[in-house]
Amino acid sequence: MLNVIICGAPGCGKGTQSAMIVERYNLKHLSTGDLLRHEIESNSELGKEADSYISKGNLVPDSMIIDILTQAIDADANGNGIILDGFPRTVAQAEALENMLAGRNKQIDFFLSIEVEKRELISRLLKRGETSGRSDDNLETIKKRLDVYESKTAPVNMFYQNTGKLKKINGMGTIDEIFARIGAVLDSK
Repeated sequence: MLNVIICGAPGCGKGTQSAMIVERYNLKHLSTGDLLRHEIESNSELGKEADSYISKGNLVPDSMIIDILTQAIDADANGNGIILDGFPRTVAQAEALENMLAGRNKQIDFFLSIEVEKRELISRLLKRGETSGRSDDNLETIKKRLDVYESKTAPVNMFYQNTGKLKKINGMGTIDEIFARIGAVLDSK
């Protein structure tokens, strides 16, 4: 069983690397955004409650996110493990996740932080904006997103550094070079 969190600034390539990790290690990819959308679309009780927050422009409470993640993890109890993308975003979420997993005799094995130089991130995101037409991939918005990412995630990185689970991955180079670095970490378990 291999349980991994992948994080990194917008443009670091975590989506690409997540897909490659899922394929190579046969992990269940859990995105809190996807899980929330699924619950809302299925009109489940959790989905109705989540939608009551989202439809008013509010954030879904951490406890509800943990409940949704718990269901997804329990549903895949006999799998090879999970990769979490986009969660946790706060220390409180990290602590809640660790407590929930401990109650199931599981743990996060690695917190992978894909590290890319800021000017490279900007370059990648501007290129993505040119090819994808994403309106949020413009210079002003990119800089704001990177600043928010740095301020919000630094405490989470520190939390996992203190647990010994933080593994910084050099995110510069080709997709395959970066994946080889990730594989070296994951294969060390």
